[in-house]
Amino acid sequence: MARPQDEDAMPDDFTPPDIALTRLRESVPLVHCITNYVAMDLAANVLLAAGGSPAMIHAEEEVADFAPIAGALTINIGTLSAPWLRAMEAAADAANGAGVPWVLDPVANFATPYRRDAAQRLLERKPAILRGNASEILALAGQSGAGKGADSGDTVEAAEDAARALARQTGGVVAVTGPVDFVTDGSRAARVSGGSDRMPKVTAMGCSQAGLMGGFAAVVPPLDAVVAALVLFAEAGTQGERASHGPGSFRVAFLDALAGITPEDLRNAPHLAWL
Repeated sequence: MARPQDEDAMPDDFTPPDIALTRLRESVPLVHCITNYVAMDLAANVLLAAGGSPAMIHAEEEVADFAPIAGALTINIGTLSAPWLRAMEAAADAANGAGVPWVLDPVANFATPYRRDAAQRLLERKPAILRGNASEILALAGQSGAGKGADSGDTVEAAEDAARALARQTGGVVAVTGPVDFVTDGSRAARVSGGSDRMPKVTAMGCSQAGLMGGFAAVVPPLDAVVAALVLFAEAGTQGERASHGPGSFRVAFLDALAGITPEDLRNAPHLAWL
């Protein structure tokens, strides 16, 4: 398990999660979300509960016009198709051209050659943030893993070196999510613990986490954004488990917790450990 936050180990220029949450709620950033059909509802509600403003826009005809006016863009390839991939590429190109940070969630990129190629094409556009489970990160790095469907069959620790390599390749931040998350920008690294065992029993939890990273990326630098999103998720999961009795009630309790968590809650939560 990760140790409580050691302020002496925190990077000098790092924005702590409590301050990041304050900025998110003060600015209410517009986040352009291209995500999958399964995740749209929860991803939008997670952003709303945390303090952001989601826009679920994926039509190829308008994404290039919309991405530059958003505070951040998130791309999730969960329910992939050719028109959606063209839209994702157009949105990423437009975001890059406008200096808008964007997040890539390469869902099940290891499952089929088409999906693997799509994830690589998007990775070449160098997202500010890459978020995936261990099997997805290993596959993006060209390594074999034990993933099945959209689920990871590999440990977070097994993907840490691949995450560092991808961060150096893209110049962005990579998050490997799991029971204890790993975050790196290629040089600095941290782990985030906490949450609930009920989280994997609710579909689209990970997808909505990527959307929340986009919300924070609109108001703080990418490394700070990823850490803030993971810490907020962990705290909401911890609180949501105490207020729920199973996956159904947990989903509601999790959203309630996201809305009710204060910056002080994040300041006092022992989820973050720098390496």
